[in-house]
Amino acid sequence: MKGARGFTLVEVIIVIVVTGILSGMVAVFLKTPVQNYVDTAARADMTDVADLTLRRMTRELRLALPNSVLVSADRRILQFLLTRSGGRYIDIGDSPPATLLPLDFSPAANLSFDLAGAAPTGRMAIAPNDWIAVFNIGTAPADARTFGNIARVTAVNGTRVTLATNPFATQAPSMQSPNNRFQVVTGTVTYVCAPSATGGTLTRNFTNQIIGLNGLGAPPYGAAALLANLVTACGFDYSVLANTNAALVGVSLTLSRNNGESISLVRQVHLDNTP
Repeated sequence: MKGARGFTLVEVIIVIVVTGILSGMVAVFLKTPVQNYVDTAARADMTDVADLTLRRMTRELRLALPNSVLVSADRRILQFLLTRSGGRYIDIGDSPPATLLPLDFSPAANLSFDLAGAAPTGRMAIAPNDWIAVFNIGTAPADARTFGNIARVTAVNGTRVTLATNPFATQAPSMQSPNNRFQVVTGTVTYVCAPSATGGTLTRNFTNQIIGLNGLGAPPYGAAALLANLVTACGFDYSVLANTNAALVGVSLTLSRNNGESISLVRQVHLDNTP
C-alpha cells in the first residue's frame, strides 16, 4: 500500500494566489454596496437628528408668548418667552361680587386676583415662580421683557393667584386685555447655534427668569442641553407679517460628517402674535 501523498509547496502557493485573486474580485464587487449602506445609514442618522431637533423647536415656538421672539444679528441665536398655559381674569368692569377679586389695574397694592372659570390643572397648572403676562404687544408699556406687564406668581390657592408686584397699576397708559386674557410664562428659552467646519453644536438653554431686551448678547442663558452636533451651518429668521397679528420663524440646519455626507433641513413656523 502506497503512503498518503500531501500537497507540494507549489500547489499551496497556487491555491493562495488563486484565493487572493478571487477575494480581491469579491471585494471589488462588495465595496460599493457596503459603502452605500454605510453612507445611507449615516445620512439617515443625521436626518433623524435634524428632524427631531426642528420638530422640538417647532413645538416650543408655538408656545412662545406673543411678540416675545428675538433673533440675533448674526442669525445664530433665537430667544423667546415660553408659556405653559393661560386663562381669563376677573375684570373690575364686570362688577364682580365681593367674593371674587378682579385683576386690578389700580392701585398697585392689590396683588391678588381670581381666575374666570376653573384653574388649569396637571402640567398646565399655574405654580409659584411662574409669571403672569397680560396683553404683551412687545413695546412699552406692555412689554414683558421690560417687566411692564408681567409679574411673578408667589402663591396659588384654587382660582386665586397672588403676585409679587402689580406692574399693571403703574402702566401709562393702562393696557388691559380686551378679552381679559393672560398667559402663564415659565421662563426664557434661548437656542444657540455654534456651527463649525469640524462639527459645531445647537443647544437649548432655559432659565425661569425673564431675560431683557439686551439678553441676546449676555450669556449664560440658563441651563444648556445639547440638541444636535455635527452642525456646520444654521440660521434663524423672524418676520412679522404686515397687517396681521402673526409672524413667521424660519430655521435652517445643516449637519455634516467627515466623510463628506451632509444633510440640510429648513422649516418655517407660523406664530400667532395676538396678545
